[in-house]
Amino acid sequence: METKMRAALSSSFKKKSVLSALLALSVFNAGAAEEPTKKPEAAAPVAAKKPDTAAPVSVKQPTLLTIPSERLFEVITARAKQLAANDYVAAPEIAIDTLNNINYQDYRAIRFRQDHAIWKDQSLYEVQLFHPGFLYKNPIAINTVDTDGKVQKLPFKTDYYRYDSTAAPLEQEISAALGNTQLGHAGFRLHFPLNNSEYKDEVAVFQGASYFRLVGPQQVYGISARGLAVDTALSSGEEFPVFKEFWLVKPTAEDTNIVLYALLDSPSVTGAYRFEISPSTNTEITTQMQIFARKDIKKLGIAPLTSMFYHGENSTKFFDDYRPEVHDSDGLLMQSQDDKWVWRALNNPKQLSVTSFSYDNPKGFGLAQRDREFNNYLDTEAHYHARPSLWIEPKGEWGKGRVELVEIPTDTETNDNIVSYWVPKQPLKAGETLSYSYKLSTFNTALASQNKARVLRTRIGSAALPGEKNPPPKSHRQFTVDFTGDTINSLSANIKLLANLTLNSGKTSDKTVQQLPNNQGWRVAFKIAPEGDKPVDMRLSLTLRDKEVSEVWSYVWYPNDVE
Repeated sequence: METKMRAALSSSFKKKSVLSALLALSVFNAGAAEEPTKKPEAAAPVAAKKPDTAAPVSVKQPTLLTIPSERLFEVITARAKQLAANDYVAAPEIAIDTLNNINYQDYRAIRFRQDHAIWKDQSLYEVQLFHPGFLYKNPIAINTVDTDGKVQKLPFKTDYYRYDSTAAPLEQEISAALGNTQLGHAGFRLHFPLNNSEYKDEVAVFQGASYFRLVGPQQVYGISARGLAVDTALSSGEEFPVFKEFWLVKPTAEDTNIVLYALLDSPSVTGAYRFEISPSTNTEITTQMQIFARKDIKKLGIAPLTSMFYHGENSTKFFDDYRPEVHDSDGLLMQSQDDKWVWRALNNPKQLSVTSFSYDNPKGFGLAQRDREFNNYLDTEAHYHARPSLWIEPKGEWGKGRVELVEIPTDTETNDNIVSYWVPKQPLKAGETLSYSYKLSTFNTALASQNKARVLRTRIGSAALPGEKNPPPKSHRQFTVDFTGDTINSLSANIKLLANLTLNSGKTSDKTVQQLPNNQGWRVAFKIAPEGDKPVDMRLSLTLRDKEVSEVWSYVWYPNDVE
């Protein structure tokens, strides 16, 4: 494992990386459709709705061409390859001032009409669209593909939307300004009977750059996935590829899976993507991708995940917040080829932190929200205890590379400051192509495949003893790491579990292992004394008779993190 601190980054990186990610995600659900009976996530209050009186709009959609769905990936791949052979052309911005100048409040008041949903009452899936404008000034194209392979473009229509509250005057302005302009859309979301057979919940959303989000049963939106990450955490600034066009294959009335295709484009890379979404006890997306490089790429991030960690149980600075914890994810989980599991608790550092974990053909990695106790958040609106965990499972051999974790300082929960992805060992050069396939799955606290004890909590405090006259410096810390799991919770307290603790620098003392009350697990407690300002990179696991019975807890302590 390699830890790299980039303390002296230029302000250009911070602006390009943090703000671009924030803009892509800050109103991910803005302009949402009419509110469901059960809200998947609390939203800003809106004015009372008017009853829908208009009849459903019948839009004649011109047939573009006919392509058998099994050949779509091949066709889109050929288009991506052709794009990569030419100079990048940015998508044009909306040429309608009314849409460019719309504010957040007005955009939130534009809501898709549920009775106009694509494929309504024709299958288990329905599609609802997002209005262009506000932050979404580069509309994308969305096509549907029917069972006969006929491809039809979904046109933009103001009749698809309700313009409520402060947005009411905008409907006529937008209609008048449109004229013969053919607008696209800001994105779309899929609805499926995820939690009950009476109502079709949101199950996935694609909106903004190459971002998409998904939920499993009884979960609410939180962490995001992306199609690709380019130059993340580099001082030159991050590039955000865009899904510029989608093809949605219409499922039959009985299909429980749905297939989507997407064309990705950016100054450095193009790509073709196939997504097969399968909601069940969790929601899975099997992804096939082929990308083509226009330019040499310094750092390529495959299967990127983006999340938020503001403060949690391991925070050592004061947050003026009534909520004990605020985060979408609390740790990075990784599984090696030889089934060694590693858990890295997340942090909101004082300065940018980039950590690398080297692997050869990993079995998986993901960002998890393990702590699912409401009392640890006390948030009745954001429902952080119900946010999804996401797991990436490679298909085929990914070879040598690294899982990279980026933690960006933030002073607000509105910033997505956590990023993780796979970086291949060999960089991608101009004119080269790469193919990857993986399954992305939602889960809650733990994966069914993990049979070792897992980290329950990480807590940090002063290493000073109560009343100590000459206490150690604030950088000296007391750590308690609790492990839990069926494999260790039922053990007798007389069993001798050992703590295997290693540090790359500094010293450790007062290490103990003891059973928690009521068979809740086992605690390892220890103190560390850093060497000056050097970060302390730690690894800890439990062993029983020389056999490792827990995942590996990985943590980096930065002596200057204490206020």
